Amino acid sequence: MKETQSGDAQFMEMIRQNEGIIYKVTSFYADKDHPLGDLYQEVVLNLWKGYPSFRGESKYSTWIYRIALNTCVSFYRRSKRNVSYVDISMDIPDVVDNNEQIQELYRLINRLGKIERALVLLYLDDKPYKEIAEITGLSVTNVATKISRIKDKLKQMSDKEN
Repeated sequence: MKETQSGDAQFMEMIRQNEGIIYKVTSFYADKDHPLGDLYQEVVLNLWKGYPSFRGESKYSTWIYRIALNTCVSFYRRSKRNVSYVDISMDIPDVVDNNEQIQELYRLINRLGKIERALVLLYLDDKPYKEIAEITGLSVTNVATKISRIKDKLKQMSDKEN
């Protein structure tokens, strides 16, 4: 029983230390039909379920990103919705300042597909391509290619609107 309590305490400490990652990912996918709190709880539940099988082959943060992204993408698949736009500005006012260029960037990011948003989120969080590859299950080369294409796509989207 002591071992379980110790494991519970370790899990809770891991969540406390990495809650910013969970909020960041869930904020990118939250909308009026999928509130931030619901996504956050779903991610924590999946982390709890997967915690006993965590092998320590990656950092906790890498593992948490992977679970959080997969959970959020799966949440949409289960609801069988075709979402092309998610407004994140309402959920993260403290994370993004009111700078017009930053808000424009996030508005454009919201128009990307789910996987593209995940890659941009990790890229903007200064994750190295190798870690992004571990989190997403893509190869490092594929990550680099996709991020380059996403940058081009965002630039084209911005140019069309200006």
